This record gives sequence, C-alpha cells and structure tokens, in this order.
Amino acid sequence: MDLEAVRTFVAIAEAGQFQKAAVDLSVTQQAVSKRVAALERDLGVRLFTRTPRGAEQTIDGQAFLPHARELLRVAERAVASVRAGRRPLRVDVLTSRSAQSGLMRDFHRAHPEIELDVVMIFDVGTAVDAIRSGAIDATFRAVAMPGRPLPEDVESVRVFDEPLQLLTGPAHALAGAKSVTLAELVGHRIWMPGIVPGTEWGAYYDDLVAEFGLTIEATGPNFGSDALLDTIADTPALATFMSEQTRLVWPAGYGLRRIPVTDPTPVYPHSLLWHRDNAHPALATLRAHLAATAAAADRDAAGTWRPRWVLPH
Repeated sequence: MDLEAVRTFVAIAEAGQFQKAAVDLSVTQQAVSKRVAALERDLGVRLFTRTPRGAEQTIDGQAFLPHARELLRVAERAVASVRAGRRPLRVDVLTSRSAQSGLMRDFHRAHPEIELDVVMIFDVGTAVDAIRSGAIDATFRAVAMPGRPLPEDVESVRVFDEPLQLLTGPAHALAGAKSVTLAELVGHRIWMPGIVPGTEWGAYYDDLVAEFGLTIEATGPNFGSDALLDTIADTPALATFMSEQTRLVWPAGYGLRRIPVTDPTPVYPHSLLWHRDNAHPALATLRAHLAATAAAADRDAAGTWRPRWVLPH
C-alpha cells in the first residue's frame, strides 16, 4: 500500500477538501486526486463523495480512517527505530547476570535519558557480524582471540577486567579458607559446565589450565546458575569459578562460600566493540562513560593474570 496515498487520504479527511489537503501537503490538487484514485483502486471501494461543500467520506472511508492513521503512526515508529539519535542504543551483553550487564546498569543510572535495547548474543562471530550489519551498536567481548583478528571496520577498547573467585559448598576442603592461590587449586576439580570449544571463554580457560596446571571440567550441559549452585552446594569434591561481580541468590541452607583467588588473581578481560562508522550519539556517551570507569581501576595491577592474547588497554 502506498503510504503517500494513505497520508493524502487522511489529509483530505481532516481538511474536508481536496484543495486544502493539497496546500497542506505542498502538492498540486491534481496529484491529490490521482493518489486518492489509486488508493480507491487498490481497496476496491470509494472513499470520498464530492459535494458542493467539499469532500465527504463514504461509509467505507469512515471505516478506513482509523486504520489509515495507525498505518502512518507505525511508519513513523519504523523510521524512528533506525534513525541515529532517535532509536535506542542496542548493546549486546553475554548474560543478564554478567558483569557486562552490571556495566550497562551503571551506565543507565548515570544517563537515564538514553534509551537502551540490551540483547544477548552467544557467539562472538555472530556478535561481530551484527555490529557490521548495524543490527547492534556495540558488544562486550574478550578480544582478540588467538588466530581470530577483528575485521578492519570494527574497533575495540578494553574497558573492564573481571576478577574471578572460587565458589564452594560448605563441605569442600577449601571452604574455610579466607583466600586461595592458584597453586593451591592444583588437584582440585573445578566444574565449569557448558564451555564450548572455540568460544572466547573456552580459549580463556584453556590458557588458564595450560599455565597453572588446573583441572577444569566442562562436562554436561549448562542448565543455568540455579542448577550449578545446587550441584556445588551438594558436592564436596567440586568447586567452580564465579566472578566477584556476578549477582547470585541462593537458599540460606546451601552455605556456599565465595573465596578470593590470589597470587595471581585471574581476571576475565572485557572489551567494547563497535563499528568505526557508527554515528549513534549515545555510543560516544557510552564509550566516554566506560573510559572514565576504566580510568578509576588499575586494570594491569600487579598480581593479576589474563591470557597473553588479550588486547592492551
């Protein structure tokens, strides 16, 4: 359906005259007549009856008017959804409970006037493709992965290093420790279900195992954090890594322990990725906010560990 013809129909209905509608639309009266005639052919009905007083809607015209107005409103919303500065800033985070989500919550509190559309994309390749196609404005990822350089039109900056902690049940051998070193974790079973080979976090934990001789088991599907907490609470032989930024709630009877890891502290690096030609004004605001947040933290502090392939800040 021709939206200009629909817009012309609404203008005539509101003005009551073809001539007045032509003036309002800045077109000729002949153009107005042609648009209405084409719309009537498409619909198979008469929309107006000409009278000495102007143009009166037929019964079909009266029935069509509210729908025509809604069509125009939908068209306006569709245009606004892709117009930079008027549509929400679309940002990808890995999960709703991740540190990335926490960064975006902080950004929203600092800039409540900016409308956000937060999405979750599993695979880094899919996320990069979404940046390049314009489906999203930015994503948080641990880049660059070994042997997988970013496309030339995608830019990145490291914005946050996320310290990991050990999570155990009350009967675990390390449950009473105030802190543990990576060397003390050698020989203990660390369960990280659902690690997918070839993913960024898969590469991260592969390097952690190779450097410190840890035992990380990725057996079984990832049924979510609730199932993970159930198993850790009930299984003295298992522990898991959990970000100190991850927000978790568990029953009081579980007696779970969150234990800092030291000498060194493994940190998971997060970078912000975006297309270099993206002109959304809120993207610049987000980058400035994250830069200020990063400046307040010593991301390369002594006593921390990250893979060698992580981008410098």
